[in-house]
Amino acid sequence: MRRESSTVVALVGDVTSELVAELARSPNVSVARPPAEPAPGSAAAAPTTARSSMETAAAAMRQAARKRSMFVLVPADPLADVAVSWQEMWDPAVTSPGAAEFESSVAAALAAWRAKQFELPDYYLVMAPAHGNLTAPDLYLGPLRAARPRRVAVAGVADSAAQAAGLLDALRSLEQGPWWPPLDELLEAARGFYAGGLAETQQLAP
Repeated sequence: MRRESSTVVALVGDVTSELVAELARSPNVSVARPPAEPAPGSAAAAPTTARSSMETAAAAMRQAARKRSMFVLVPADPLADVAVSWQEMWDPAVTSPGAAEFESSVAAALAAWRAKQFELPDYYLVMAPAHGNLTAPDLYLGPLRAARPRRVAVAGVADSAAQAAGLLDALRSLEQGPWWPPLDELLEAARGFYAGGLAETQQLAP
């Protein structure tokens, strides 16, 4: 469990760089961005290999833990690959390895978590798509929200004129609740979660 004074919030969904830049100008809000990859062929890139999306997101989470503003927003998530593969398992239009890809991403996330490379954020805020369906299979609004309803909220609709204001309102409306269960338990619950029930649980209001 995190014990820092700041509230770390992962932003997921349709999050643009323009939105993040606007949020970074807000009082009591700072942003922990994933570290940029060195340019190919540069001296900095020579001795290293490209980092995975999970590694860069984990680095952003560690950076967030060192900041001291009231809210620290992280436009990245170490579980992003898990979220994509979980969604693809339930999408008949996607040709993918299905459960095998999900299990591979779960194994990578659990290995990094057990190695203490990252902790889950205090909250997830989901930016809903401007043109899409909130009832589509989604790891955040499905298994994660079912496990801890107060730690996952919908922040607003992407591309709307008031998207930044809506997200800031969502920050101010966050409620305290039990901390996340251990990640292995959380992902085990995701394995057995029925995606067809999402239509009954997902709403635009946080």
